[in-house]
This record gives sequence, C-alpha cells and structure tokens, in this order.
Amino acid sequence: QVQLVESGGGLVQAGGSLRLSCAASGRTLSNFAMGWFRQAPGKERDFVAAISRGGSTYYANSVKGRFSISRDNAKNTVYLQMNSLKPEDTAIYYCAVGAGGLLTTNPDRYTYWGQGTQVSVSS
Repeated sequence: QVQLVESGGGLVQAGGSLRLSCAASGRTLSNFAMGWFRQAPGKERDFVAAISRGGSTYYANSVKGRFSISRDNAKNTVYLQMNSLKPEDTAIYYCAVGAGGLLTTNPDRYTYWGQGTQVSVSS
C-alpha cells in the first residue's frame, strides 16, 4: 500500500516562503514522475509542478520562477520550495505519484495522492 504524507504547510505573509515535503512509503519513487497540485476553496484541483524520473521539471505559468520542485530518491521524498508567495497561492497542496516516469500535468495520469497540506498566504 502506497502512502504519501505531505508536510510543511502553514500560514505565511505575502512575499514569504514555505517548503513542502512529500514522503512516500510502500513504493520506491525513483522510477516514477511526481507532481504537486493545489485546490483552492470552490475551485478545481490545478497542476502546480512536476518532476520526471530523470529530473526534468515543468511548472504552471502562475508559479514559474517562484516555485521549485525537487526530489531526493534516497529519502523517497519530493519537495516543493515556494518563494515570493502571494495570497492567490492559498490552497490545499497535494503531492501525487505518476503512473510512469514521464512528467505530466494531467491529474488522471497520477495513481496515488497524499492527503494534502494547507498553505495560507495573508496579504
């Protein structure tokens, strides 16, 4: 059974930074793409960032230049460094394991999801 546990969320002022972590158990992540998504109240779940098995990355335009996704295969963990946070970044953030090694923005191509961690950015 694969379990993903996100941590690192919280309340931060606009312009601040947070680092989210997603630790996995039950599966070695090194062979799979990983992604971060977010869902704001009343909105659909949106793609944020993804990293392929080989380390290639891709970002939503809204976070490009501010967020950075990385992975530590030895720790079976993926990270999302979030800088220059804005109030519109407020959402529940979810990590997910891809069905394969190539990165994708399509949530249907992710097979396992964490429970989410709340990020709130005050103005």
